[in-house]
Amino acid sequence: MALARHRHADRGLNYWPGFVDALSTLVLAVVFMLSVFVMVQFFLSQEISGKDTALQRLNRQIAELNDLLALERSGKKNLEDSLAMLQSSLKAAEGDRDRLQGLMASGAAQDAAATARTGQLTADLDKQRQISDQALAQVEILNQQMAGLRRQLAALEEALAASEARDKESQARIADLGSRLNVALAQKVQELARYRSDFFGRLRQILGNRADIRVVGDRFVLQSEVLFDTGAATLRPQGNAELDKVADAILDIAKEIPPDIPWVLRVDGHTDKRPLSGTGEFKSNWALSAARAISVVQYLASRGVPPQRLLAAGFGEYQPVDLASTDEALARNRRIELKLTER
Repeated sequence: MALARHRHADRGLNYWPGFVDALSTLVLAVVFMLSVFVMVQFFLSQEISGKDTALQRLNRQIAELNDLLALERSGKKNLEDSLAMLQSSLKAAEGDRDRLQGLMASGAAQDAAATARTGQLTADLDKQRQISDQALAQVEILNQQMAGLRRQLAALEEALAASEARDKESQARIADLGSRLNVALAQKVQELARYRSDFFGRLRQILGNRADIRVVGDRFVLQSEVLFDTGAATLRPQGNAELDKVADAILDIAKEIPPDIPWVLRVDGHTDKRPLSGTGEFKSNWALSAARAISVVQYLASRGVPPQRLLAAGFGEYQPVDLASTDEALARNRRIELKLTER
């Protein structure tokens, strides 16, 4: 029995060191595997963090791209630049994805999680491609709109050029018509001047050389005392006789003036600068001069002169022919002027 116990003790001492060595080796192997697993996990987390950052950057660029797309025509160039940047970033992300897949393939324990992450990243990248395709489509639409606008602008420019050509032609015609009209008016004025000269010549023959009836320039002047009493606008009998001669001369010359010449006989009433008395019929020299001109016009119309050829105007004391204050100067300013002129 003592020998059996000794043998049993020998067998226990022989197995234990081997077991300890095996256990130590197993522990070291586990520690080594854990170390490798931790390192792989660290590198994978770094890569995944970098991919998140890249994905966020892509998301920001997509937001900027959407903003630029809203600008349409005015932001087309910026949109194309941003699209180019996005495509470059997309290529970089695809390269990163390929590298990440390679790293994930080396870690069997993290294969499932890496596969899921890769799928998510792939889906995000596909989404970015869709957004990029939409952006390209919108750019194409903008290009078509710009082309349409250019065609419309070209059509407008052609219409404007045609309008300017028509305008130049019209201006030339207007200038030609204006030149012809000026020539015709000049001829009519010359004709009227000739008839005016004939009219004044006949009046000189009819009325004779009198101090109170004279020709001044293109006007035939009768002193007011020939036709009216002081402060009155009613024709005197002697004045009617003088106006009869004027009416006869007008009717004779009217037969010779062509109907296309728009002539009128203007009768202007003038007074001196002395104020009227407040008890009279007229309150101002203006009213008196106008009333006298109207009396002459009405009388000439009654003698057969066409009313449409007569014009009455009152100037009061505001158109004197003599600025002196003598009786002779005042008498010269009190007058009736007759002028054959255009309507």
